[in-house]
Amino acid sequence: MEEDWAISFNHVYKNYPLFHQKTLKEFFQALFTRKKTIERIDALKDINLKIKKGETVGVIGKNGAGKSTLLKLIAQVSSPTAGKVRVKGRISPLIELGAGFHPELSGKENIFLNGVILGMKEKYLVEKFSEIVAFSEIPMDFIYTPVKYYSSGMFMRLAFSVAIFSRPEILLVDEILAVGDIGFQKKCLAKMEEFKKKKVTIIFVSHSLELVKKFCQRVIYLQGGRVEYDGKAEEAIGRYLQNLRITLS
Repeated sequence: MEEDWAISFNHVYKNYPLFHQKTLKEFFQALFTRKKTIERIDALKDINLKIKKGETVGVIGKNGAGKSTLLKLIAQVSSPTAGKVRVKGRISPLIELGAGFHPELSGKENIFLNGVILGMKEKYLVEKFSEIVAFSEIPMDFIYTPVKYYSSGMFMRLAFSVAIFSRPEILLVDEILAVGDIGFQKKCLAKMEEFKKKKVTIIFVSHSLELVKKFCQRVIYLQGGRVEYDGKAEEAIGRYLQNLRITLS
């Protein structure tokens, strides 16, 4: 049924400009010598996808295959060069964690700032404040300290904790399960399983093929900005590994 989908890509292309000259002098020299000054790099090429509500979908591929670009289009922090991306549902993007954090503000202030950016009401954040802090495992003394003094692990744990309390309908995950120690990673995975049971739509990007296989039934394998395979996890991972072996041999 038409109502069952959460994310739809229809003939989507995304490209970025690549400038060959780094200085104004080099640019003018290139103009006089008729050298190429700019070209377009295709990050995604003719992507056609439909992801159902409640699906957990893995996305795999080598660096530069287009995985993060795909997530940014779904998160609507970037627009396609051509084609159409449609999204139905409240999004929580666990990508570029802490992008909305202000280094001069305390952990507490950033919880409220980032929470509002993610669409949470102040009343809800007041109610959930202690739970957010407890999940992050950051000592209460540090919560009142500017986040510029946090370690990278503390910073990422707090950002992750805020994001997962945003009550998402669509969850975008990009390699964030490397946050923190093994104990915290297990807690993150348990939370993800909880979201799965609640039928949250999850798009899961990871280089950990074992984790993708365990967590996702459907996997999209991207290669060179195109969908090389979209289907069962074992088949997608098998094709990806086969391609890696060919490339490395």
